[in-house]
Amino acid sequence: MASALRYSAKMRLAARVPAARALSTTARLRAAEKPYFPNEPTGPSLSTPIPGPKNKAAAAELDEVFDVRSLNMLTDYNQSVGNYIADLDGNKLLDVYAQIASIPVGYNNPHLKETTQSQEMTNALINRPALGNFPSADWANILKTGALRAAPKGLNQVFTAMAGSDANETAYKAAFMYYRQLQRGGPDVEFTEEELVSTMNNQGPGSPQLSILSFKSAFHGRLFGSLSTTRSKAIHKLDIPAFDWPQASFPQLKYPLEEHIQENAQEEQRCLQEVERLIKEFHNPVAAVMVEPIQSEGGDNHASPAFFQGLRDITKRTNVLFIVDEVQTGVGATGKFWAHDHWNLDSPPDMVTFSKKAQTAGYYFGNPALRPNKPYRQFNTWMGDPARALIFRGIIEEVERLGLVENTRITGEYLYSGIERLAEKYPQHFQNLRGKGQGTFLAWDTPKRDEIVAKAKSFGINIGGSGAQAIRLRPMLVFQKHHADILLERLEQLIKSI
Repeated sequence: MASALRYSAKMRLAARVPAARALSTTARLRAAEKPYFPNEPTGPSLSTPIPGPKNKAAAAELDEVFDVRSLNMLTDYNQSVGNYIADLDGNKLLDVYAQIASIPVGYNNPHLKETTQSQEMTNALINRPALGNFPSADWANILKTGALRAAPKGLNQVFTAMAGSDANETAYKAAFMYYRQLQRGGPDVEFTEEELVSTMNNQGPGSPQLSILSFKSAFHGRLFGSLSTTRSKAIHKLDIPAFDWPQASFPQLKYPLEEHIQENAQEEQRCLQEVERLIKEFHNPVAAVMVEPIQSEGGDNHASPAFFQGLRDITKRTNVLFIVDEVQTGVGATGKFWAHDHWNLDSPPDMVTFSKKAQTAGYYFGNPALRPNKPYRQFNTWMGDPARALIFRGIIEEVERLGLVENTRITGEYLYSGIERLAEKYPQHFQNLRGKGQGTFLAWDTPKRDEIVAKAKSFGINIGGSGAQAIRLRPMLVFQKHHADILLERLEQLIKSI
């Protein structure tokens, strides 16, 4: 008992010491930086080891009815605020993982609380409509003042969905229907009897052997179609039948970028040539190319704007659709509202999929021909969720009101410089730092990745990994410089402890 008390006292002391240092830094910065959440903690605080006794007990109870093997931490959302996530034992961590990049404007954001109390929200929740058949009278207004208000340039229509995987799969369906429509000669050409009969037997010509081209190390979801384009981890795909679809190499850039300009340009050209060859030669014709602006789950792999401009040129030249998966990069995370805005494309993507920070999902498009030629071809009962669309509208309003895209750009530059300094001091733990000019969407490689991620909570920070050895930062859009100072301080303490 005595030893347990001594251990508890040591833990409280260890938690207080770094918090005090963080507080002094925060106090200096607040003179020049107005916090978005005045009521959030001034720094992380730890009262028990993580997981603590209450979290362990709750996890054991949950395990009786729900699979907890992927559990990160059971969360007390009543006590979580702003950039800080709380557990059941009273521990509060600076959250720079944000539910796998899915929390945009902070825990318990007041504006989103107001959004949930509106009559629109009440109607959406208790009278949830089957949108394809019975949309509410205000559905057009909800979309125009919300999701479409933030639509990527050149894309003025939206198909709403339930989650990122769903958004990607419905985008694939749209691509296949568009491809076949072109082959038939237009939307007014009727289906043949052979097509109608053969598709019921999962055979051609009604069920054609078409494909979506994706990239090695890509992640586009875990449903059947999206899983066939996911190439990041075997555990996602094992035992699941997959389509015979092509994968191209994604550029493997060398860092620092400024020291490998020619090599990286050659690598990107090699990958572009491979894409064009696959489109022309793959045995199942390619209807669309699907790409992430940054391969997040696959290890935070980046490419230059020139590479994506090259992809767009190839898809236009070969009459293949260009789909950009902005599920993780979208809604301000990279210092632009949409990450593909960094590319300065001559023409927009054909479709852009979204989810996560939008708190809803779907895909944007501009070409009217991407609407199927008949009803019920792109359809399900819910076709999204008006309640989540209202939340997305509230998020957009908060992003605009507070200038959060610009905040993310500025804070990202500050944070990147701080990690650069750590990399100079601890080069063995900070390798291939990437994300410069990409807001707070930062990552680096380290041979001790798993150990660092596992120990991070004991230093008051919640971080995540990606790929085989990358640590990725996914702060919220309300993450500010004083949070960056706390994060940098705790990262250095963590590295020194290894």
